[in-house]
Amino acid sequence: MKLSTSLVAVRKITSNVPRSTFPDDEIEKVAKLIVETEGIINPIIVRRTSLESYEVIDGHFEYYAAARAREIDLARGEMVSAYIIEDEKEEFIIEQIKLLRKPKSIAPVNGGSVATERIENRLTNLESRLEKRINDILQKTLDNQQLKFQLKELTERIEKNPEPLELFNNVKNKKALLVSRLSSAFGGSKAEQVVEGIAKEREKGAFKSLNDLVERVHIRRGKKDVKAISIKKMLEIIDTWSRT
Repeated sequence: MKLSTSLVAVRKITSNVPRSTFPDDEIEKVAKLIVETEGIINPIIVRRTSLESYEVIDGHFEYYAAARAREIDLARGEMVSAYIIEDEKEEFIIEQIKLLRKPKSIAPVNGGSVATERIENRLTNLESRLEKRINDILQKTLDNQQLKFQLKELTERIEKNPEPLELFNNVKNKKALLVSRLSSAFGGSKAEQVVEGIAKEREKGAFKSLNDLVERVHIRRGKKDVKAISIKKMLEIIDTWSRT
């Protein structure tokens, strides 16, 4: 008897491979295609376990897709194409499955091969990811260098003009003056908030440097405490004060 497919009720088939072995999204896609075409192009291979029950030998993924198709549409997914293996031919069928399912070497295509093309694509993707990572690292390095330069510039300006630090440390007696001077940088209400933050922190101890002030003084913004004055803003303030 020639090997031929039969229509078998999906509900009569079982599989000893867990459904979780296969991605749900792929099972869902194939199941919907089975419903649309009312059949499967890759028949399941099963053996009889009783007069009206079967067990999957090969095609476990196809079985779960067919089972899902039956859940989606009982009428269209009730039956599935299958090769029913009889005992006397089982050994030969299993051997055929092993040989046919074994990965094959791929013949060259246009001077290359599909395998080579896949490797090249993966290398290209890897190079792209590495390039992005390197650019991110370079950008962070550049930002750090810029920050160091700004700190150095700030230190040099403070050494030339110690007045700003003295004014901040004397905030208790100079609140009105500080608010006035900072208004151009922050605006009236924000300047008052910054000065209050400076005054509160000054009570804990004198500021050793403007950088120390930048690190210590925080204000409330929403639900977070943030630095009251950034390094960049401090440079702008000193620039403005040095011109007045």
